[in-house]
Amino acid sequence: MLKGFFHVPKAVNEPVKSYAPNSPEKKAVLEAYKTMWNETIDVPIYIGSEEIRTGNTRNMSAPHDHKHVVGTYHLAEKKHVEQAIANALEAKDAWANLAWEQRAAIFLKAAELIAGPYRARINAATMIAQSKTIYQAEIDASCELIDFLRFNVEFMTQIYNDQPKSDSSVWNRLEYRPLEGFVYAITPFNFTAIAANLPASAAMMGNVVIWKPSDSQVFSAKIIIDIFKEAGIPDGVINVVFGDAQMISDTVFASRDFAGVHFTGSTHVFKDIWKQIGTNINHYKTYPRIVGETGGKDFIVAHPSANVKQVVTGISRGAFEFQGQKCSAASRAYIPQSLWPEVKELLLKDVKSMKMGSPEDFGNFITAVIHEGSFDKLASYIDQAKKDSDAEIIAGGNYDKSKGYFIEPTVIVTTNPKYNTMETELFGPVITIYVYEDAKWAETLKLVDETSEYALTGAVFSQNRYAIAEATEALKNAAGNFYINDKPTGAVVGMQPFGGARASGTNDKAGSALNLLRWVSPRTIKETFVTPEDYRYPFLGE
Repeated sequence: MLKGFFHVPKAVNEPVKSYAPNSPEKKAVLEAYKTMWNETIDVPIYIGSEEIRTGNTRNMSAPHDHKHVVGTYHLAEKKHVEQAIANALEAKDAWANLAWEQRAAIFLKAAELIAGPYRARINAATMIAQSKTIYQAEIDASCELIDFLRFNVEFMTQIYNDQPKSDSSVWNRLEYRPLEGFVYAITPFNFTAIAANLPASAAMMGNVVIWKPSDSQVFSAKIIIDIFKEAGIPDGVINVVFGDAQMISDTVFASRDFAGVHFTGSTHVFKDIWKQIGTNINHYKTYPRIVGETGGKDFIVAHPSANVKQVVTGISRGAFEFQGQKCSAASRAYIPQSLWPEVKELLLKDVKSMKMGSPEDFGNFITAVIHEGSFDKLASYIDQAKKDSDAEIIAGGNYDKSKGYFIEPTVIVTTNPKYNTMETELFGPVITIYVYEDAKWAETLKLVDETSEYALTGAVFSQNRYAIAEATEALKNAAGNFYINDKPTGAVVGMQPFGGARASGTNDKAGSALNLLRWVSPRTIKETFVTPEDYRYPFLGE
């Protein structure tokens, strides 16, 4: 339907820059980091064309130096949320009626802005706001976000091109309408790319959005807002509010025009959202779309045939990159007895070599966890493991929040496969390992499947194809993203569509057309060229 008129460039994944010593990209990002570190920015609420400063503000500080204030942001009141909804609805018709290629151009421009003039700034902001190393910032705030924007345009054109069959007597077509109302985007602290993609994907399909970023990510969210504005997103299409999450959500869900929520965050919050929407269901114009990606208790399971170095690297990277604060991070591992001595030796060597500190120092592999609440929670679980007879901390176990929220990469070994930290999502640099008898491979797979309520990511390491096939089948419901001989993190847009089931979310696969389909309401149009003028069919006779 569309290809005859427009050719959209095929999306390709953005290459990751190296940030090697003396490279121009390293110099650029460090200059941006220092500039932003020494500024004190003021972030308003963004409603329509207005920048609203309420005077009720909170400070923004870096997790690795929590006493250093890098800016403030203004908190919304209920009237501001209501104003944002009104502005979104006012902007809705013009945006929905804008030709799809005009919407596409805006987001393709945003991708180019990130790839070029904004790259150092958005990476530096992510390093400051979320304490990501430069590599973690680059693959998130730059590469993944660019990929989301470019691939979503390609997916959008694929969706619009998907049309029903017609014949010479009738023309059938599908119209992919935006939802009737507005979409509410609630985004997490841990990925700048997710923070941008949740409102952008809904907006790309013609929807208007109320966006509530995480309080711990406002600093880098401000760069996203700047990019969207420079790319040309019209006023009122994406409205941004900060503040009391419960008040904002209550106000949004009370609106008759609420049409959908795009959420990434904790499982218990998502369940509360679902319950609240269900309570209000008779009030809405339409059944709201509920799309959520939530928690994970992600696993690595090694078969006796596994390559030990590969297993250890999978644990070290999967569990400790970005301080284990990825929803896909490896947080439980199952290692056969025959491999354990060598795995343990190499893993302890890896952990001992990991430097921890500010992301400004490119030699650091570990930085700080996001805030004091996270730090205290992790410290409590580590302290409990030190006391429990069925757990042993073999690496790490120390923590310090005097300057930043630093938790050492910690390895717990347990004799109890249902030990607390084998089941509970911690969201930090802590992994718990259970050593199983080699002969109990099949039983261990069943254990992996039954231990956690989550089903987000998981990995199997093996050189035995029968074992790989067995694990793939046994764990088919245990992970929405399943990795063979690789760590369970690092899904790439367009390659590994991301999402999990069970308590891990609705599995609507961000980074694919499946997600975009949730933000449209198709209308079938049938046009008959020669319309019948007599109700009688031939079987009726004369």
